[in-house]
Amino acid sequence: ICQTLANLFALTICSSHHPQKPSRKRRNTPPPTPRRKQKQSHVLIRVFWCIGSVARQNNNACCKKVTMSRRVELSQLVELQRQPDHIRNICILAHVDHGKTTLADSLIASNGIISQRLAGKLRYLDSRPDEQERQITMKSSSIALQYEGHLVNLIDSPGHVDFSSEVSTAIRLCDGAIIVVDVVEGVCPQTRICLRQAYQEKLETVLLLNKLDRLVLEKRMDAAEAYRHLTQVLEQVNAVVGNIFASDVLAKEVISTKDQISALEDTDDSRIYYTPANGNVVFGSALDGWGFTLKTFAKMYQDKLGVPLDQLEQGMWGDYFYSPKKKTIEKGAYEKGRKPLFVQLVLDNLWNIYDLVDNRDPDKLKSISEKLGIPQTARDLKHADIRIPIRNLLSQWLPIDSSLLALILQIVPNPRQIPESKAEKLLCSRMEDFRTFPAQTQALKQDILKCDSAAPNLIVFI
Repeated sequence: ICQTLANLFALTICSSHHPQKPSRKRRNTPPPTPRRKQKQSHVLIRVFWCIGSVARQNNNACCKKVTMSRRVELSQLVELQRQPDHIRNICILAHVDHGKTTLADSLIASNGIISQRLAGKLRYLDSRPDEQERQITMKSSSIALQYEGHLVNLIDSPGHVDFSSEVSTAIRLCDGAIIVVDVVEGVCPQTRICLRQAYQEKLETVLLLNKLDRLVLEKRMDAAEAYRHLTQVLEQVNAVVGNIFASDVLAKEVISTKDQISALEDTDDSRIYYTPANGNVVFGSALDGWGFTLKTFAKMYQDKLGVPLDQLEQGMWGDYFYSPKKKTIEKGAYEKGRKPLFVQLVLDNLWNIYDLVDNRDPDKLKSISEKLGIPQTARDLKHADIRIPIRNLLSQWLPIDSSLLALILQIVPNPRQIPESKAEKLLCSRMEDFRTFPAQTQALKQDILKCDSAAPNLIVFI
């Protein structure tokens, strides 16, 4: 691996000392399909000027985090391993080709192990030759990452149904999971299996709605159509989660139909669903290296709109719009012919940037980058592939690693915070009752909950 990285760095240095050859025009290339009438340049630039000051501050902070993360040494990781309170064990779960390994590359790039431009191409955790040849993950692979003084043990699992045993192993080892869903394909068979296994193993999960770039570049949806499509995908995921929850409750209440209905009504299911306003959903594109939560944009707009952060975050998903006169968030956007806040504040900005892929306007892209305080080299702006500078812009403005890892630290418990029920589940099979075990075996539960590697009773799972 070290030799491969050294060759890549040497190639980069050599290429920077030689002028780039002009790219040949491709013959018989059909023109891009027109989507809609483009907005004027000054309107687009003014939109980004409004949020530029906050974005520059966030970008400077992100640059500092990247600089710090590139200095991570092995001794720091070893020291963090001795602090269970600062450890998170997570895995990435999804259907095949929904973007698990690409997401893993983006998270690995945040520690400076690989370049962000290689994310999705290098497939760093697919270390086996057959995995690289077939371009699919066949074995679960793990890596330790550092983020804001925490150690994140990340496991990338296969998405093909033939390797379900690898997924089960990864889930058993972790305390949390990232559920990745391709917004174009939606919920697939392996997605349902992953959601069920994560629920059964009592994992705290985060939902990533991935590949938003496909909605604009492939499906040619406008921002309003994309928003309606995202709500439908989210409803599909929550419908699967609801069925899993109901099946689990009904399996415990088999006496009568009346008891089953009563059990469903009495059981609290508010925490199991994915709701962007509750902060357990991330939107993004792992291939382009960007992602965000509602709080990301709420922080950008709270001062400009004069709305408290909590209210703005809650109103950015659903049938809500902003009233400039009252400076309040009101309900009934569709009824009054207004754009929902998520479309107006989020998707319109992203769609305007991706419009430059068709328009090929480097000057406009340079102006937007300057307003957001994001440096762009002349070489990138003149690149034959306009998506290269756009990817550079979005990955620095809305880095997916910051949004996702910050949410992981917030939602996923550390090893000492796992519930007792999970510790009991690790000690016995499904057919056994923990209460029937000998006292010595039951005492091991406390050793698991303490996570003390220096204790007399050391338990290692292989």
